[in-house]
Amino acid sequence: MSKGLTLTIIFQANSLNYGEGMGNVSELKKLSRSNGHTYTFASRQCLRYDIVRLGNELFNWNLQTVVKNNKTIQFRPDASIRESEEMDLFGYMKTVKTVGSITREAVARLTHAISLEPYRSDMDFLNNMGLARRIDEDNNLANIEQHFSFYTYTVTIDLDRIGEDKEISLSSQEKAQRVTQLLTILNLLNRNIRGRQENLSPLFLIGGMYDIANPFFYGRVKLDSKNGGFALSPSLLHSALEKKYGAFTVMDQTHMGLTKEVFDNEEELTHLLPEGQVHTVQGMFDFLIDEVNRYFVVNE
Repeated sequence: MSKGLTLTIIFQANSLNYGEGMGNVSELKKLSRSNGHTYTFASRQCLRYDIVRLGNELFNWNLQTVVKNNKTIQFRPDASIRESEEMDLFGYMKTVKTVGSITREAVARLTHAISLEPYRSDMDFLNNMGLARRIDEDNNLANIEQHFSFYTYTVTIDLDRIGEDKEISLSSQEKAQRVTQLLTILNLLNRNIRGRQENLSPLFLIGGMYDIANPFFYGRVKLDSKNGGFALSPSLLHSALEKKYGAFTVMDQTHMGLTKEVFDNEEELTHLLPEGQVHTVQGMFDFLIDEVNRYFVVNE
């Protein structure tokens, strides 16, 4: 039986991804909606970069897989998923002489991390007075957009395609290790940007292992910031939980991880699922790692 793992995650952070900017203004990457609100986002490429960075720092993932070929930077023609966790999880495109382009779709798919709170044009004024005064020169001035918000993104993993690529088939132990390492990284995720290290580890997550690889909770997270606090919409989450596939509803295989004292309707959220399917954030990751190891051992 095939298996997919999906998680929709909420974290809180400040100003995660900048674009080109104009003049001396650094602009955040943003999306606009027809209701007039603007939301900032960290791109999926940005998330992938930090996942791979931490994979190398924590688990010694092999990053020596890149070459410049006719002015194009790409994965080495001789590199494969056997020695590259990154190529296995996130796919690749490379050009091989006499063969042409060889591609593999991502096994672990990421969405953008989109803010749950609208951007209100907050700015920060910067200068380099400390350096300028040392040599009795005028300051250089800059303006930088700022946005502190909750963000949400979704990761979906097709477990049956992990460690499988044409003639290559990795051992069940290696497959399980790669997925559990990815889960550990998501639990500890951070981003280094402009002298800051932002904590992207989850405050809330919902999902689990299902008989299909589908992002059930993508687009089902809405933040209500009325009355000076923050609450998540339970009706949107419930609309995903009641979906059916085969003999199951999504609720049957869904689990939730929750950090206490973050959302005002914490108790209401915990009642969306049976007691045994609600965990702390760390408890949720522990559960998923156990499930992943059990799945690959059973299917060895």
